[in-house]
Amino acid sequence: MGYDVSFHPISPEEMREWYFTPLTWIRQGQEEKVLALAVQHGIEDFYAEKYLDTLRVGVGTESDELFDKSHGFYIAVIQGFFRDYYYTRGSAFSFLVEEKPEYERYFTSWDQVTPVSFPNPMQNRIIENYCSGVYLSPDQVMQLLKDMEQDPKVLEDLERHWSDGQFAVLKKALTAAAELGTGLLEATEVVEPNPLHPNESTCYSNLFHCDRDGVYLYIDMAMKQIAQAMAQNKDDL
Repeated sequence: MGYDVSFHPISPEEMREWYFTPLTWIRQGQEEKVLALAVQHGIEDFYAEKYLDTLRVGVGTESDELFDKSHGFYIAVIQGFFRDYYYTRGSAFSFLVEEKPEYERYFTSWDQVTPVSFPNPMQNRIIENYCSGVYLSPDQVMQLLKDMEQDPKVLEDLERHWSDGQFAVLKKALTAAAELGTGLLEATEVVEPNPLHPNESTCYSNLFHCDRDGVYLYIDMAMKQIAQAMAQNKDDL
């Protein structure tokens, strides 16, 4: 699949502190509180403004908009202003669970995470571009890491799904979340690397907080595909 998938270590408490409570501030016209929070966490002015803009969009979300395409996606975006996140091309828990429904045991639905009830419909998975996916709670992150060590079937499933070196990136994201004591949220197109011109990559969050390992794997894969295509064209001449 051609999705740009990112994994964001964030806890339910941080979702409240960084997104849900600031939404209330925006509604009340207290944008200075958002900027103060950004300063408190060492967020540069440029990204503090992007953070503020993301919250403004969040406030404008209509009640019939899909939660995953609005608030869920914005939470993934704002996480990247505060700390590192991780990238893989095309591999996501949302896609794995379509093949293996038993992996739902590692996921927590949005209605168990949000501090207040939202009227927006929730899919709790990636359904298209610019969308949040599943959320692993802090306990579920720890359980999955444990099962990866103790259950060969789990390890095999994950290594098969996150192939071509990408499993190491997933494990890095899970390990980072475990060390931080957070959960892990997946999303699509928060960052869109340009494998041919990396400096022209696009990002709704802080591109510099995107761990490079998965991006380099994507670039290497793209270069190999281009080389193969050129060789095929040469053979066809």
